[in-house]
Amino acid sequence: MTMIDRRSILAGSAALLAATTVRAADAPGDTLKGAAASKDRRFGSAFAWSPAGADAGSFANPAYAALLKRDCDVLVPENQMKWQAIRPAADRFDFSRFDPMVEWATTNGFALRGHTLFWAYSRWFPTWLNTHDFGQRPAIEAVRILDQHIDTVTKRYGRKIDSYDVVNEAVDPDTGTLRETSLSRAMGGTANVLDHAFRTARAAAPHAELVYNDYMSWEDGNAKHRAGVLALLAEFRRRGTPVDALGVQSHIGLFQPTTDAGAVAKRLEPEWRAFLDRVTAMGYRLVITEFDVRDKGLPAAIGPRDRGVADFARAYLDIMLSYPQLGDVLAWGLSDRYSWLRGFEPRPDGEVTRGCPYNMDLKAKPLRSAMMAALAGGVRQARRAA
Repeated sequence: MTMIDRRSILAGSAALLAATTVRAADAPGDTLKGAAASKDRRFGSAFAWSPAGADAGSFANPAYAALLKRDCDVLVPENQMKWQAIRPAADRFDFSRFDPMVEWATTNGFALRGHTLFWAYSRWFPTWLNTHDFGQRPAIEAVRILDQHIDTVTKRYGRKIDSYDVVNEAVDPDTGTLRETSLSRAMGGTANVLDHAFRTARAAAPHAELVYNDYMSWEDGNAKHRAGVLALLAEFRRRGTPVDALGVQSHIGLFQPTTDAGAVAKRLEPEWRAFLDRVTAMGYRLVITEFDVRDKGLPAAIGPRDRGVADFARAYLDIMLSYPQLGDVLAWGLSDRYSWLRGFEPRPDGEVTRGCPYNMDLKAKPLRSAMMAALAGGVRQARRAA
């Protein structure tokens, strides 16, 4: 989702957390990845880079690494594979942070998803790409830049990454239309950029699942976004663009005051199912890529708030997991302590957001139990064709 400097938000107490014994469940097999595996799915999380021992949602934080090892079998970089992180200039790549993440993940037996080969949003482009001079033959220069990026990343990591968010967030949620960028202007339209990105990724990484990833959701106010994504997916099929799955980010939320999250979910379900039915009818698979819960509309008291988050999440995940086309399920972080929600979606009352399965002290919450039950209770995944 959004780039964030964790050090601007979090104070250090890494030594205390590193010394904490993480005990997620009573039974050895009582893990999120185990529940997912019972229905032939993988469960995972975003993770970050940090200096060794830092108080961060990083593999280099022993306490957080223990959570990842206990509950996950697939990981995705939170920010360290985005253009801003790995391509500081047109002629220079920097993998100094992502390489050790890949090394740690593969050494410890995790699968990896790649996020993202192209974030189709000028706000999150590196400065050089927004101001780049594409010269007298702009389309050729734009293709060169895009091809170089996709080829460099996919060939560097090969089969270590088996699924890519090839394109991220190309649809404007307010209008349902495609966003324009410096690359789209150079190449004669956003559709040209997106198609080229997927075709290049297929040629460079034929083994990988290719995903279009976006944050259209089930809450009120998402109708234009959903319609825009459906239109884009239909156009991909019409043009023969090699897209395997829709990445449903799943940053779900309760924004209006409520004490009955279940009733809200029940009201939202019909339109959400209709959207998913249309996606899967086009032959797309589904991936939950960035799950968490925004709790702004729930009471401040921890007990009722945690119950509301868990109820809302359970209802949502039960719907998603009723589709055999759903594959991987990934959270956008496991602990409230390191969640991007603290900086970008704070509660108006100033209370810490509680949208992750573990709390600030890395203790399991009711949300984790709800996720476990949903994963174990879902239909079995229908394996995608090789």
